[in-house]
Amino acid sequence: MGDTPVECPDHLSRSAPPAERPLLVYDGDCRFCYGWVVRWQHTFNDKVDVAPFQSVASRFVEDLPIECFQSAIRLIEPDGKVYTGAEAVFRALNYGSGGSKAYWSYRRLPGFALCARAAYGVIATHRGFASFLTRALWGKRPPVQATYYQARHLFLRLLGLIYFIAIVSFWVQADALVGHDGIAPVAPWLDRVRERLGTQSYWVCPTLLWFNSSDEFIHILCACGAGLSVLLAFEVVPVLCLVLLWLIYLSIAVAGQVFMNFQWDYLLLETGFFTIFLAPLRWLPSWRSEAPMSPWAHFILRWLLFRLMFMSGVVKLTSGDPSWWNLTALNYHYWTQPLPTPLAWWASQLPGWFQASSVVMMFAVELIAPFLLFLPGKLRLLGAASIFGLQLIIAATGNYCFFNLLTAALCVLSVDDSVWPRFRRKELQPLKLAGPRWPSWLLAPLVVVVLTFSAPLLWESFFPQSDWPPLLQDWYGHIERFRSLNSYGLFRVMTTARPEIIVEGSGDGITWQPYEFKYQAGNVQDAPPIVAPHQPRLDWQLWFAALGDVQGEPWFVNFLARLMEGSRPVVGLLRTNPFPDSPPRYIRAKLYEYHFTTLEEKQKTGAWWTREEKGMYCPELTLRGQR
Repeated sequence: MGDTPVECPDHLSRSAPPAERPLLVYDGDCRFCYGWVVRWQHTFNDKVDVAPFQSVASRFVEDLPIECFQSAIRLIEPDGKVYTGAEAVFRALNYGSGGSKAYWSYRRLPGFALCARAAYGVIATHRGFASFLTRALWGKRPPVQATYYQARHLFLRLLGLIYFIAIVSFWVQADALVGHDGIAPVAPWLDRVRERLGTQSYWVCPTLLWFNSSDEFIHILCACGAGLSVLLAFEVVPVLCLVLLWLIYLSIAVAGQVFMNFQWDYLLLETGFFTIFLAPLRWLPSWRSEAPMSPWAHFILRWLLFRLMFMSGVVKLTSGDPSWWNLTALNYHYWTQPLPTPLAWWASQLPGWFQASSVVMMFAVELIAPFLLFLPGKLRLLGAASIFGLQLIIAATGNYCFFNLLTAALCVLSVDDSVWPRFRRKELQPLKLAGPRWPSWLLAPLVVVVLTFSAPLLWESFFPQSDWPPLLQDWYGHIERFRSLNSYGLFRVMTTARPEIIVEGSGDGITWQPYEFKYQAGNVQDAPPIVAPHQPRLDWQLWFAALGDVQGEPWFVNFLARLMEGSRPVVGLLRTNPFPDSPPRYIRAKLYEYHFTTLEEKQKTGAWWTREEKGMYCPELTLRGQR
C-alpha cells in the first residue's frame, strides 16, 4: 500500500497465474496491511489465498514489477486478471461472506468507486497514522470481524429475566388495578370500547382479553407469561417464547389502561418484538455450535438503543424547559422524581457545581454516546459503557422498575465476542455455525420500515410541533397501536416541586384518619424506599395525579370509591388501613408539598422530608345512598 507511481498491467500475459483460487497479495512488512488481511481472512471462507508479496512476487515478475506490489494491494484471479487497491479488496471480500453488497456498490452505485479509491489512496499514503488508529480502536491484536454470539446469549437470558419481573410485578397487582373489584375493571372498559367502536375495537385495542376478561383469565395469562420467560432465560424454543411473550405483554399492557402506559412498557414490547428475529432458530441451546445471527436484527436493536438515548437527550433541549438549559435540573430531580431511593437524598445534598457538571455529563452520554454504538472496536465499547454507567447512576438514585435493567441489556448487544473470553475462557475457540437464520429478504424490508418511521419520530423530537407526511401518519397509526415502534423522551420537562396526595377517611365526617401508601412520601420520618425492579403502579400513578387535578384523573375517584367499598385487593396496595373493621363513610384527599430535608435538618430531627399543606385535592365524598 505504498505511494510509488508505476505502470502496472491489469492482466498477466507471461507470468503463471494462481492454480485454482484467487490470490490476494499484500505488503508483508506493513503491520497495518497484515492486520486487515488477517481480518478479511475470516470472511473469505477458504475461497481466497493470501500471501505477502515478499514471498510470491518472483512468480509474477515478468508482468508485475516489485514496485506494483509495493504501491497497492493486488488480487490475481485464476484467469490472470489483476485487480488493484480498493477494487481488489471488495472483489476478494465478494468471494466470502459479507462482501457482496460492498462489491455491488463499487461496481454499480454512482460515486461509490470514486470515493472508495480516494479513501484507499489516503490510507495508503498515511499507513503509519492508519496503523495508529487501528491499534487505538482494536488494540494490538489484528482487527477481526466482530461477532456477537456471547452477547446474544446473555441478552436473551436478561430479556427472559426482565419479562419475568415485569409480568410478575403486574400479576401481584392485577386484581387491585384491573380486576372485578379493582380501580379500573377491564371487563366493563372493554364493553364500552366495543359499544363505541364496534368491530374496529379488536384492532384498536389488541388484547387477548377480548376472548375472556375475567380475573381468572388475567391470572392465567400472567402465569403463562412467567413460565415462558423462564424458558426464554434458558433459551428453550426462544423464538416461540418471544412471540408468545410479546402477545401476552401486549394484552396485559392494553388491559392495564392508564396503569400500563409507561415508556418502559413500550420499550419492552419493542425490544421483545425485534428480538424475535435475533433469537436462534432452534429448539434447544447447543454448546457445540452457534445458530447464525442476522446482522439486520442486530442492527435494529442497536438502533432502538440509539433512538431511546438520543431522543431522550434531544427532547430535553427542545422542550423549552429552562432547568435543562441553565444546568439546574438535578437541583430538583432527586427529590421530585416519582420514587427516590435513600441515595437520592444524599445526592441532593451535593453542591450546585457538581449538579451542573452532572447535567453536562448526562447530555454527553445521551447525545454523543449513541453514535459510538455504530463505530468499531473500543469506541463502540466506550459508547455502550457510558450508557451502562448512566443507567447504574439512575438506578442507584431512583426506583425505575425494570427500565434500567432493560436499557443495560440493550447495551450488552454492542459488546462483541472478543471481550467475553477474558472472563469466560482463556482464548476464543473457532466458531462453528450450524442451522438456519432469518432470511435477509424478510428482515431487510423490516429495517427499511423501521428507518422510514424512525425519521419522522426523530424529526418530531427536534421539532415537537411539526406535522408528519399524511401518508406516513396514516400508516403509523396502524402500527402504533401495537406499541412496537415508538417515540421516546425521558424527563422531557423537569418538575420543580413535589406535590403529594394524602387520602383521609372518616366514619362521621368529623374525625379524619390518613391512609398510608407503601412507597409514596407520607410520614416525613420514613426513608425513601428501595422497591425496584418491582413497579408499584398505583404509587407511580399517584405521582402523576398530584401534578394535575382530580377532574383529569377519573381513575382516582374510582380508587376512592373502592376504599369506601372496602375492596380487599385495593386496600392491599396500601401500607396501612385505618378502618380494618368497616370502610369509612366519607373520604377526601389533601395536597401537600414535600421537599428533602437539608443535612442540618436531618441531623436535628431525623426526618427525611419536610412538608407543607397546600389545600384540598378532592373534596369530601361519600357513596351514593349513604348520605
